[in-house]
Amino acid sequence: MGWSCVVARAVAVLLMLSRVSALTSDIFAAGKSDKEILDNLLKNSRYDKRLLPPVDGVLTVNVSVLLLSLASPDESSLKYEVEFLLQQQWYDPRLRYSNQSHYDFLNAIHHHEDIWLPDTYFIMHGDFKDPIIPMHFALRIYRNGTINYLMRRHLILSCQGSLNIFPFDDPLCSFALESISYEQSAITYVWKNDEDTLRKSPSLTTLNAYLIQNQTIPCPIKASWRGNYSCLKVDLIFTRDRAFYFTTVFIPGIILVTSSFITFWLEWNAVPARSMIGVTTMLNFFTTSNGFRSTLPVVSNLTAMNVWDGVCMCFIYASLLEFVCVNYVGRKRPLHNVVYRPGENPVTQRLPAVLSRIGIILASPLGDKKRESTTAADLVTCTACTGAPGSCTHTANNGGVSEVRKKEPPHPIRVAKTIDVIARFTFPTAYAVFLIFFFIHYKAFS
Repeated sequence: MGWSCVVARAVAVLLMLSRVSALTSDIFAAGKSDKEILDNLLKNSRYDKRLLPPVDGVLTVNVSVLLLSLASPDESSLKYEVEFLLQQQWYDPRLRYSNQSHYDFLNAIHHHEDIWLPDTYFIMHGDFKDPIIPMHFALRIYRNGTINYLMRRHLILSCQGSLNIFPFDDPLCSFALESISYEQSAITYVWKNDEDTLRKSPSLTTLNAYLIQNQTIPCPIKASWRGNYSCLKVDLIFTRDRAFYFTTVFIPGIILVTSSFITFWLEWNAVPARSMIGVTTMLNFFTTSNGFRSTLPVVSNLTAMNVWDGVCMCFIYASLLEFVCVNYVGRKRPLHNVVYRPGENPVTQRLPAVLSRIGIILASPLGDKKRESTTAADLVTCTACTGAPGSCTHTANNGGVSEVRKKEPPHPIRVAKTIDVIARFTFPTAYAVFLIFFFIHYKAFS
């Protein structure tokens, strides 16, 4: 009696299981919609989204990134905008469905709240441009239980750059992916197909952003916030638009500095022209420099832009000081009492004194004799000097010996013009040396 009851119950259970199996088989084979199939797969009696997929060992999540667009709203802030598609793929045996269905995959976009998803979050980045919960995603379930989860992300990355060599640095922008609640013993993230670089969309657009290198690596220990959690890292290396800085900063600066050197080719007493050029170039350089540097972050160390501004301003200021020095020297009263009036030719000013001296020489008895053999400017050896012969000379006057003629100091105007001639070569040469050193030292053309 007891055995018959047990056998009867076993038969009833088998019949019930066969009916459920037949019913399920009919659902998958009858060409029902993917919604109906998913409703059956995600019944509470057979699926619990709170549990990890039952796999042997550690659940592996394959990750890949497709780069869509790059944009930099402000290079000086070291923030770059990156838009990409993040794809995650894993295996869940609970969501396998029969091959009798004509669906290659099920579109589970409307069932994403009922399916277990990796709790992936971003670390070491800037800000989300979109809400944290993405509104653009795709979720597909394949016959063998493989799940493909694709979502669009738009991040504003906080990058690391070398501001001491700005704008010749190459900012490094990084972000990382990590599970927030499952340790490495439960979930591990790996780059799909061992990708070492990001995939780029054929229609990749770049707006003032120049990506020169990228890499996908596991997070180093020092880069991971928590060492016992699986983590993947993306490094994006950008270069700045150096042509922009050359056309807006360096070339205008070179033009202003070299324009201040024009004063060396003007007359020493051209006060209005030389002062206008010096002051104008200085004010223009101040304006362009301050307008550009107002957008740069403040740093404590010496930067390339500090060196550029300081040296260029020193050259402009030095050319202005050179004009002041030349004008001061040229206006000094000469020691031999010949006064040059500003704005007049010094040769015509000295002409009366020269003619007077020539008249005195011609009127002397010596002038009636053989003028071609001796003149007022002839020099004879002094025999009265106690020193060595030829150690001093005197001018001949009426056959006698006159006073010793001392060497006159150079005229102030000649000194002023000499300073201008020296400045014409030293200033451009020194500035050219600085330009070569500056651009080579900071690797401007690398």
